[in-house]
Amino acid sequence: MAASVSTLWYVDAPEPATVLCSARPDRDSAHALVGRLYPDLNSVPLERVPLVEAAACTERDRVYVGSYPGVTVVCSPDLPQQPSETPETWTHTLGSEHTYVIRSDPPRALGAFAQWHHGELRRAFSATTVDIFEDHGVPFVWERPFWAGDHPVRWPVDVTPPPQALPFHPRRLVETANAAWLGFRYIGRESGEPDPADIEVWRFGLYRDGETPPPATDFTPPPERRRRRWWGLLR
Repeated sequence: MAASVSTLWYVDAPEPATVLCSARPDRDSAHALVGRLYPDLNSVPLERVPLVEAAACTERDRVYVGSYPGVTVVCSPDLPQQPSETPETWTHTLGSEHTYVIRSDPPRALGAFAQWHHGELRRAFSATTVDIFEDHGVPFVWERPFWAGDHPVRWPVDVTPPPQALPFHPRRLVETANAAWLGFRYIGRESGEPDPADIEVWRFGLYRDGETPPPATDFTPPPERRRRRWWGLLR
């Protein structure tokens, strides 16, 4: 996972990747959700942007939401380092069958993920290559090769790994979680998986009473993306 990722997903669709490939994000549903997540702030829709850009969000006055049939994603820098500490007002807002948190922070070598099933936390993990901050619940089957040492960290030849170092890079485990739950990867994309550069979400500006809202903009996809979408329809 090369880029920073800070996302919260609500999933009811059995195949979220299929939804993300075939549907377009609904602005009104996304705007309504922003109001529920930030009840003390005002918000204004700005434009659609690629998920790969939104997932790396750092601006505190912006939030990104993609609302699809049975799949909703929220991209926000407000997600905590330990995903189990995500407020219930966020994890339970839509009452979806599955709620996921996916976080990847390259500068800190941090990877974190969590899964709630019908609002109940089943699994939460957060770590760097040498420190585990959270390890809640029973590991999933797709985690086993990592804990078994099948994906070791490649340390520089002149660096001795700390004795408490993990047998894998947590960001690689997070990438696997993203693929297992959502059907796509940010790097190493496999055939048939949606490209996160083609998945669109809405950007919203956040502001308080008395502040000037950011100007709303009409969004038109860049020519290259329009051609790609039109060619896909022809095929």
